[in-house]
This record gives sequence, C-alpha cells and structure tokens, in this order.
Amino acid sequence: MNRGLTLARGVSDSKALLARYLRGFTDASHTRQAPGLPNHVAWCLGHCALTMHRAAERIDGLPLPESDFISNAARGDALRYGTESIAFASTPLPDPAAYPALIRCMAIFDAACDRLARASADLPDERFDERVKWGATEITLESLLLRMVFHNGTHCGQITDLRRALGLGSIFI
Repeated sequence: MNRGLTLARGVSDSKALLARYLRGFTDASHTRQAPGLPNHVAWCLGHCALTMHRAAERIDGLPLPESDFISNAARGDALRYGTESIAFASTPLPDPAAYPALIRCMAIFDAACDRLARASADLPDERFDERVKWGATEITLESLLLRMVFHNGTHCGQITDLRRALGLGSIFI
C-alpha cells in the first residue's frame, strides 16, 4: 500500500473511532460543557471538520463547502457552523442554536474526513514531501495528514473526558 492510501485509511478510521464516543449525546446535550473541561461535542466535531477541510485545501485547492460553513461568522445555524465559533482558540458557546443539530454536526465531520481521505488517496507520491504553510510553520503534506489523525484523536480524548464528567458511562458496555 502506498503512503496516500495508508494516510487516507488513518483519516477514514478516525471517523469511525470518534463516532463511537458520541453515543448518548443528544441535541439537548451536544453543546453542554463540564466544569474544567474546554469544549463540547458540537464544537469538537466542527473544529475537527474545519481543520480537516483547511488541510484538504492545501492538497486540492478547493474552498470550504458553503453547505457546511458560514465563513467569518461567530455563530452557526441549524445547518452550518460559523467558522469563527469553532476556530482554534475560540470559546464554545453553550447555545444549541449557534450550532447544527448533533446528526448534522456528525455529517459535517464525516464529510470532512471523506474529503481529506480522498485528497490523500489521490495525491501523487511526490507531493507528500511538498512543504505547505500550516499555522506559524511549514510542514510536509505527509506530516499534515498525520497531524490530522492525531488532532482528531486529541479531540476524541476531550469527548471521552466530557462523557465521564456528564455521567454518560463507558462506550464499551
């Protein structure tokens, strides 16, 4: 298997692995936070989706899908995330009306995983060593794709902590 397919599988697998931790969350709880924990489920899903789309832009050159995001908006709506409400260092809002419903949040996250996995699988091998701007640094596309899998896992860990704090129990039972 080549690098592109391996990295695509990692991105795709992160979609299914994170989804397991969403069991028990509802539209009534997906914007709930717990004391001392930084984010809620709607924020985590949107933030990860936004970040993956930004990574995919470095590969395919396509913009954010307007069907899923309102650019430069501090609030989202029933169908889309406001990009500023889920950007790095943003503060999650406790208002469910500022985010899509849980099923829509999940669909937006899934679409971002699918786009990034496709971009990785289709990327010619020589482009994986191409350096791109990411934040305040430059990294290779291969490193960027690996970072997206790790990033999704980091936020899955936040959801795991949130599950415990909200009394949702283990996903393994």
